[in-house]
Amino acid sequence: MGKLYILKKAIIQFYLYEKIMSKDKKIRVLALGLIRDGDRLFISQGYDSIKQETFYRVMGGGVDFGEYSHDALQREFKEEIEAELTNIKYLGCMENIFMFNGKERHELIQLYKCDFADPKFYQIEELTFWEKERKKMALWVSIDRFKSGELKIVPENFLEYCD
Repeated sequence: MGKLYILKKAIIQFYLYEKIMSKDKKIRVLALGLIRDGDRLFISQGYDSIKQETFYRVMGGGVDFGEYSHDALQREFKEEIEAELTNIKYLGCMENIFMFNGKERHELIQLYKCDFADPKFYQIEELTFWEKERKKMALWVSIDRFKSGELKIVPENFLEYCD
């Protein structure tokens, strides 16, 4: 009985390790929306507590299994800031491998160009919203602040889609 107990314990430990590791080692699929107003981008602010660094990224979120990225984009904007989108056009797919809060991450980003259906969003300089339990901020920022290196936008090659 001792060997069987040790074998069962080893199998359970391996299963738990694989379950924990596989969660961190998955590729995340995102749908993000590039919204421009002249020389301004509508972006979300993020913070890496390990690097102690603020960064910015266009808004959107995860694509659920069985969901088209186009639909996920619309759902995420509705959930996060109660906004409807219009003129949605696919720009391309970006791949991003990076470190965030001390962990390696891997994303495939379905990037769309789009507009707000409601013009009120073009008048708002910044707004706060909740993403799960985290309070976040979205704001309009001049593209030149990213091009000059004053502010960091992610992924790093994102600006290629802004010209």
